[in-house]
Amino acid sequence: MELENIDKSIIAKAQQWLGENFDEQTRQQVKQLMDENPEELFESFYTDLEFGTGGLRGIMGVGSNRMNKYTVGMATQGLANYLHLMFPNVSKIKVAIAYDSRNNSKYFAQITAEILSANNCKVFLFEELRPTPELSFAIRHLGCQSGIVITASHNPKEYNGYKVYWDDGGQLVAPHDDNVIVEVRKITAIDMIRFSAKPENIISIGEEVDSAYLAEVKKLSFIPEIIHKHKDISIVYTALHGTGITLVPIALKQYGFENIHLVDEQAIPDGNFPTIKSPNPEEKAALAMAIEKAKLVNAELVLATDPDADRVGVAIKDDLGEYILLNGNQTASLLIYYLINQWKKTGKLLGKEYIVKTIVTSELLAEIANKFGVEYFDVLTGFKYIAEIINRFEGQKTFIGGGEESYGYLVGDFVRDKDAVISCCMIAETAVYAKEQGISLYALLLEIYKEYGMYYESLLSITKKGKSGADEIKQMMNNFRTNPPKAINNSIVIAIMDYKLQRNINTVNGNVANIELPKSDVLQFFTADGSKITIRPSGTEPKIKFYFGIKTHLKDVSEFKQIASVCKQKIDAIIEDLALLQ
Repeated sequence: MELENIDKSIIAKAQQWLGENFDEQTRQQVKQLMDENPEELFESFYTDLEFGTGGLRGIMGVGSNRMNKYTVGMATQGLANYLHLMFPNVSKIKVAIAYDSRNNSKYFAQITAEILSANNCKVFLFEELRPTPELSFAIRHLGCQSGIVITASHNPKEYNGYKVYWDDGGQLVAPHDDNVIVEVRKITAIDMIRFSAKPENIISIGEEVDSAYLAEVKKLSFIPEIIHKHKDISIVYTALHGTGITLVPIALKQYGFENIHLVDEQAIPDGNFPTIKSPNPEEKAALAMAIEKAKLVNAELVLATDPDADRVGVAIKDDLGEYILLNGNQTASLLIYYLINQWKKTGKLLGKEYIVKTIVTSELLAEIANKFGVEYFDVLTGFKYIAEIINRFEGQKTFIGGGEESYGYLVGDFVRDKDAVISCCMIAETAVYAKEQGISLYALLLEIYKEYGMYYESLLSITKKGKSGADEIKQMMNNFRTNPPKAINNSIVIAIMDYKLQRNINTVNGNVANIELPKSDVLQFFTADGSKITIRPSGTEPKIKFYFGIKTHLKDVSEFKQIASVCKQKIDAIIEDLALLQ
């Protein structure tokens, strides 16, 4: 791509960043792009980095479509303006800020704190990197009106992000999500941002909040005596160069686990993630070093948290003693089964308890809840919707736990976001529970399949980068929406759920019902043989995701691998029939 081929309006926007109101380093970087890299100049300026319903996430660098001091500044100024509109009678609005191990996270957190302080807000800034769930906890613990965490979760190293929370400790939901976007869009010039900090408004926090949070985490344990009996259960933990190292080992020790092995090379926070290609615990390669360590120490459980420690990947031994990775649905099913089982055993099921899962998460969670007589709720993808349910029923019903297939889980309600610190502790406790029964976690999972039905799920993510990729993803969704398949893998499509149009269409009799959830660009196809296929663009990455779910029966646990192989072949055939890999 040559500079003369780029739209003149994009060039004009880039030239604005050469003005005196931008710092010297920024001006030099923009000039370098104009002189040497027109293609990157185009990607950096062809649009504005969108402040979505959860905040910002993008590649770091100069430009209106990148994460930098100025795009973060515009988001923060817009948020500050909205907070003052919403809390006119609060003499000093309070905001908590945390950040992860990514490159520039501390810098962006400091910039954010300074702008908020200049807007007469009292800012509680964590002195060092901390997990995202602790930020959620801190908001309510400190009586804040809002919170911000600087993180891009599990995205590649070139990304960073900016997530906004409300006074309930959950991420922004309606009406605040859209209203904040309106205020951010009103910040149309850099000169509208108040960069002049008021240091007296910024308070450093750390150990006191850690102690309060960890005390609540410890209270969740059901079986401390049994953990003490099995305190030597061997656990390998890796923080994948992220924030989990600050609290996960401490929390596990508080629970009573004494045989914890760290992957030392990955215990050092580092935004370049030098030992892994991607810091995503969903990916097998991310756990490779941890599994090698597990083999050396004969570990029964492997735990890996993502950079901001809100999601956790798990590896366990199968019946042959080989380490296998659990997918997010399997871990969620084990957790929900254990939690509800313990609630019943301790006489705490009084008829007002519930769990929450997302629409792309395994229906096995609903099966388990139903058999125990526990209510369950389905919500859109995104943990903010689980937090919204908790907030809605606070004081009326009791939240047991919830989860989503993308490795995020929550137990208890003192945090209002997915929490890998809690999850690591409760997964380890579930392993001890199984051990006390004389079985492994793997065997417990198979027993759950045998009792409640075997659900086999798989995920296909297709990456489409840049503007052309975004356009291609949009076109793919449009094609599936306007020309839906009549059959998939020779099985008739009997229902289509379109969450964007909020319609549940029975394709057999033509009946249409409303979907009582917020609009979202998601499609689900249900076939006559019981398959469920969900399609949605990622809200945080340049990807379109296809979720596949199949239900079958497991009469005997000895048949598991054979039936799983048949299910995999069926999903492969569905992928081929939909021509997803062409």
